[in-house]
Amino acid sequence: MTSIGKIGEQFVAQWLISQGWQILQERWRSPWGEIDIIAHHHNSNTIIFVEVKTRKTQNWDHDGILAVTPQKQVKIRQTANYFLGEYNQFSDFSCRFDVALVQHRPYHHRFSQDSNFVIEMGKPLEWQGYQLTLLEYIEAAF
Repeated sequence: MTSIGKIGEQFVAQWLISQGWQILQERWRSPWGEIDIIAHHHNSNTIIFVEVKTRKTQNWDHDGILAVTPQKQVKIRQTANYFLGEYNQFSDFSCRFDVALVQHRPYHHRFSQDSNFVIEMGKPLEWQGYQLTLLEYIEAAF
């Protein structure tokens, strides 16, 4: 069974693709931790390292933003440095650390998703049995 966190990450990855980003890695691990999404935009020499937080409504941590603590940021930076060491073709690229906040709730209408769906900021969409909303995408969050 796929976790809601992974579903949220896939949702954000699809949104990034629609924005012109190429997904390089998902759930990339290093000795220090994991980065949910690593992407590159074809129009720039920019790599983004994206932390995705998928939460229910009325959650304790303000839709996940409070979970991106200074300690978590250090681990993500260390993991990003490790990635750049492993893939030195990106070592001269600009790097950015983004955070995506996704809200979920169960969706009980079981019908197939239209293949022409569009993920829009703030608009709920049925995705893999859930109603997901990309609440906020914070560029250069830290």
